[in-house]
Amino acid sequence: MVEVLYFAWVRERIGVPRETVETSARTVADLVTELRARDPRYDAAFADTSALRVALDQDLSGFDAPLEGVREVAFFPPMTGG
Repeated sequence: MVEVLYFAWVRERIGVPRETVETSARTVADLVTELRARDPRYDAAFADTSALRVALDQDLSGFDAPLEGVREVAFFPPMTGG
């Protein structure tokens, strides 16, 4: 099980800020595939992963990163400064 957090428009599209997910995913990309298959809201939120960033246990990571030992996965749009 992994805690999945959604921020900004990702949260708005899915409709929840966080959830605990039972998963057999080996990588972040595998998790995204599982989530997209759940419901059209997830499919819409993850349709373009190039518009998303991911953090594993609060460390920025990539979609090819392994999930073994990870407790928290967070999805969010790229940050902008200014």
